[in-house]
Amino acid sequence: MANQRPFVFLIKISLIALVLSVVPMPDIAIDLSPLWMLAFFAYWLVYYQVKGRFFMALLLGVLLDVLTGDILAQNALALILSSAFIVNVKQSFFVSNISTQQTYIFVASCIYLFFILLVHTLVHGFNFSYYLLLAPVTTALIWPIIKHLLSRMKQ
Repeated sequence: MANQRPFVFLIKISLIALVLSVVPMPDIAIDLSPLWMLAFFAYWLVYYQVKGRFFMALLLGVLLDVLTGDILAQNALALILSSAFIVNVKQSFFVSNISTQQTYIFVASCIYLFFILLVHTLVHGFNFSYYLLLAPVTTALIWPIIKHLLSRMKQ
């Protein structure tokens, strides 16, 4: 059961992130909203050592694509590449203060957003809301709250 516990926690936080990602809001609020799946998955990556992390990122990204109606595997690619960054800075993430962690989350969010916009631009052309560029900022700003709530949920 101890080996399944990280995956049970991932299922719980993924459901929360998916619900937060598809909550109906005005367009500007959707563009400004944090990248919920990335933030929750980054917490799981940092605080659990498991195999198959990138496969889980692929599954969660495809599930997010299906729920939001995006291009299939767009979020999966972005989540895998952002997760690779988080895994690379994982050791320093543990010993860093909250503002450094927010910087790491901001960079991972920028990577995520870059690939989302790259795919969007290749398919639909250069037409997106510029408010979307603030999503990494809101994700980094909300990171301390997410970290606190998920650490309490983990216990």
